Amino acid sequence: MWESGAFEGTMALTTLNVLTVLTALLLCAQGQEKVFLQRAGTAFNSRSYSSLLTVTNGERFGSWTWPETCPENFFAVGFSVRVESNQYGADDTALNGVRLICAKDESRSFLYTIESHSGYFGDWSTTQYCPAGVLSSFQLRVEPHQGLFGDDTAVNNIRFRCSSHPTLEGAGMSWGEYGHWSQECEGGICGVETKMEEYQWGLDDSTLNDVRFHCCKKSPQ
Repeated sequence: MWESGAFEGTMALTTLNVLTVLTALLLCAQGQEKVFLQRAGTAFNSRSYSSLLTVTNGERFGSWTWPETCPENFFAVGFSVRVESNQYGADDTALNGVRLICAKDESRSFLYTIESHSGYFGDWSTTQYCPAGVLSSFQLRVEPHQGLFGDDTAVNNIRFRCSSHPTLEGAGMSWGEYGHWSQECEGGICGVETKMEEYQWGLDDSTLNDVRFHCCKKSPQ
């Protein structure tokens, strides 16, 4: 025999399910597509790539960390950055991480995120998307080494060029200068690796020093 508490719990669950269905129907009626966003991590690292996109102005500190890759037939269509704002005399680190958003066949309804290793400071920016196409090349803004007693920030900002030609710039900091563009990826960017200086425990942190991206060809349908 059902107890009243169990009956009330069942009724609440049923009501919740009904509301979920009604909300989904309402979104469909309004023409809004539900977006599913999931972290890919290292689950798809066996995906092969045709070339590695690099630039020449990355800084010296740290080591290359693990790659993260979009699933097969997914390509990067957007990005966000993790940035620490100006610390006004305290230790600055500027850009701490780059997160890519992967999509399949121009669909933005089911997305994966990849980012490799990111630093520990700052906040993630709002995601920027190519209006069409995929991310195809990049450019880094880097502050060069500041010497023994200077404050190193290394990578400050990043720009991406879309295959549909618009250029997107991250919400990073303004120290340093932009270097040359990477090579153009004919298919689309599909993976990321970061060069990170580990936490320096109260000494000068530069965090993100360089980044490189995997370029993949589109598989025949």
